[in-house]
Amino acid sequence: MFQTFDDLSDPSCGAPRAALLRAELKRRDLNGFLIPRADAHQGEYVPPSDCRLQWLTGFTGSAGAAAVLDEAAAIFVDGRYTIQVREQVDMEVFPARHLITEPVTGWLAERLQPGHRLGIDAMLHTVREVKRLKEVCETAGAELVLLEDNPVDAVWDDRPEAPLGAVSLHPVAMAGRDSADKIAEIQKAIADKKADACVLTQPDSIAWLFNIRGSDVSHTPLPLSFATVPAKGRPILFIDGRKLSNSVRDSLSDMTDLREPSAFMTGLGELGRAGASVLIDPALAGEGIAQAIVSTGGTVIEGQDPVLLPKAVKNETEIAGARAAHLRDAIAYVRFLHWFDDIAPSGELDEIGAAEKLEQFRNETGALKDISFDTISGAGPNGAICHYRVSRSTNLMIPLGKPYLIDSGGQYEDGTTDITRTLAVGDMSAEMKRHYTLVLKGHIGISTARFPEGTSGAQLDTLARIALWKAGLDFDHGTGHGVGSYLAVHEGPQRIAKTGTTPLKPGMILSNEPGYYPAGAYGIRLENLELVTEARDIEGGERPMLGFETLTLAPFDRRLIDASLLSADERSWLDRYHARVRDTVGPHLEDPVRTWLEDATDPI
Repeated sequence: MFQTFDDLSDPSCGAPRAALLRAELKRRDLNGFLIPRADAHQGEYVPPSDCRLQWLTGFTGSAGAAAVLDEAAAIFVDGRYTIQVREQVDMEVFPARHLITEPVTGWLAERLQPGHRLGIDAMLHTVREVKRLKEVCETAGAELVLLEDNPVDAVWDDRPEAPLGAVSLHPVAMAGRDSADKIAEIQKAIADKKADACVLTQPDSIAWLFNIRGSDVSHTPLPLSFATVPAKGRPILFIDGRKLSNSVRDSLSDMTDLREPSAFMTGLGELGRAGASVLIDPALAGEGIAQAIVSTGGTVIEGQDPVLLPKAVKNETEIAGARAAHLRDAIAYVRFLHWFDDIAPSGELDEIGAAEKLEQFRNETGALKDISFDTISGAGPNGAICHYRVSRSTNLMIPLGKPYLIDSGGQYEDGTTDITRTLAVGDMSAEMKRHYTLVLKGHIGISTARFPEGTSGAQLDTLARIALWKAGLDFDHGTGHGVGSYLAVHEGPQRIAKTGTTPLKPGMILSNEPGYYPAGAYGIRLENLELVTEARDIEGGERPMLGFETLTLAPFDRRLIDASLLSADERSWLDRYHARVRDTVGPHLEDPVRTWLEDATDPI
């Protein structure tokens, strides 16, 4: 099993650990400290050795931060985690605040006093974040203190060791381009920015550039590392040599110089002393990186990580791989749906049992490298927790009469998948069917969208919500995230959300996952992955339009659909999609699964 169900959170640890941290801060003459859910790479995927927020507060979500002052503390999470945080964290010690509407900076502005010294780990806060924090401190008459070591580490006596996951080569047959070609493209982009070099901090950018994959974090094949890429000459990859076999080392040495991570700051200093202009992404690079360059005489040029867009726009090989991975995944998923339909009505199936069985079906493909994230298996009220992680203590039996939500995905060498379905177990109420159908209408709205070049995800986001808005409902998360190619299941910069400002380009893959979550009752989410397609002419139109090709192939639960709420066009889309699922997946199945699929994909 790639997923474990151990309890990772204990709210009772919050008070004693906050006391330990405050004592350490007092020893350092600090009045406060910020603890982000981040490591030095500023990514979503953090190894246990860097899960400081979880250790301190008990919160296990993928985004958040805590602030600890002499006399006050708080934890900040976004809308995905407003229920979860209250179950995992001692609210007396760390009262919860909304990360977007009640940001850390606003909370600090109300509490910092003249003369206060607020500490941060300079590698765990981005250049952009630090600018905002400095403004808050200056306004309050306080001092922002950039630390080279972390006070949490000083009191975390059982901190795990840093990971040493083996690195493998990602073959050109899967990548579609060799590393030398990619490096040349990135070097041109660096030169176009009038920079002498660029610092790469994102492990997935490094993995893509050098055609390598790693195993340092759960469910995502990332090699934790840093890199510097000059506009001319050989890049330098800062990676622990213990992760490299002789063959991998030899292959990498053909294109890059290899150094240990301990030499990273020295390498930045070398750029600074050479008077180099260095491109860094202020939204992704830690302030400590900028300081290391500037303090030694270099200049920082702020700009987007030049790898992000080339990585996001999949080439033909990666697109073919994505289609193959989704078909393989669909065969496993339909087998799961058939099994679930047979077992769940007995009332003897629980959340863990369902997650384990789905992983088993994927593993039986013989191609599964890992799951792409911990399966969200939410029965009843647990389904209303957007990013719920089932554990031994929270595991519920899947009840009759309520929808069951399962969000999961697989990592295959040719592609990464992510799918959510909400399933009927027993008789569904009219209200449940109404909610499900409103979510489905939003899903269809995204899938059928046609839009001109230059359109961003923010401009499409409303399509997923309008049916819910008309009913006075909404969901508190983005509609869609980018997806990598045997890389991160959450990939930027593309996204469908209010904050999704990057124009969508052909070859990008995004999720389409509107939802609705009545607290304490159940959750509904419907997710397919969509490939942005080339612009095509529309009869009678004046300009070509981009669109989406749906990659995911699995039926929606017709027992939860109120067809009277669907327009004729929406019913037509659903029937066409189901016919495609039946015709594409069905030939790979044997009875009784194939017969089940034929019934499940009947016209609405």
